[in-house]
Amino acid sequence: MSGPLSDVQALRLHGDARTQHDDRVIVEAPVALLYNGEPFVVMMATPESLPDFALGFALSEGIVASAAEFRLVDVVRHDEGVALHAAIPQARFDALQDRRRGLEGRSGCGLCGVESLQAALRPVPRVTAPTPVSAATIHAALAALAEQQPLNLLSGGVHAAGFAHGDGLLVREDVGRHNALDKLVGAMAAQEPPLRARDGFLVITSRASYEIVHKAATAGIALVVAISAPTDLAIRTADAAGITLAAFARGGQLNVYTHSEGIAAGA
Repeated sequence: MSGPLSDVQALRLHGDARTQHDDRVIVEAPVALLYNGEPFVVMMATPESLPDFALGFALSEGIVASAAEFRLVDVVRHDEGVALHAAIPQARFDALQDRRRGLEGRSGCGLCGVESLQAALRPVPRVTAPTPVSAATIHAALAALAEQQPLNLLSGGVHAAGFAHGDGLLVREDVGRHNALDKLVGAMAAQEPPLRARDGFLVITSRASYEIVHKAATAGIALVVAISAPTDLAIRTADAAGITLAAFARGGQLNVYTHSEGIAAGA
């Protein structure tokens, strides 16, 4: 298994002209997550920032309650993909067995493979109300996000999730939008000291789906800003969680769908 980018050749057509073109594409590979030696799920993801992904997935899925309950034991790379072996407390492992999902997850849908409707739509936790953020601050974070996507710059078609906080913007990229968020959550927890969810907000280069909002709520993030559209379930989930959800954030505009008090008035 190589890095996050792959060199390929394409035939470029422009009018009647046909030329060979060297191109770089983002790698999409199976990434297996195993806990205490037992396989849990296989996600299609970009094999980059894998320790962040392993930790962030465990946190955002509620598999562990804190980084202290998680230990990445090994990263095993195969020609076919990557296996991430983690150790978690026995009580967490026992609870995990109750909502186990063992089928393949897709890069466009982290819920694929969930074995029941009840497991798919888990209760959403309430977040602490955010300190209001100005629209200008949000748009500045979105502009910074656009400039901090090296994989997307080289290949296109890569999502990014960024956590805007007082000292800047922490960014992670992946072929899957929910994977990018998992990596970001893991990176936040791995910082020294860890970045606290209440000290910033999330910006993401995708639509606002249910899973994005649920993962943000589980991580304690109270303001979620998406470049593209929200879904109805994302809006209902954000409302229940106390999350300020904004979408269509581009061109100096944004729509706020829930808990608009999270956006500072007159800004």
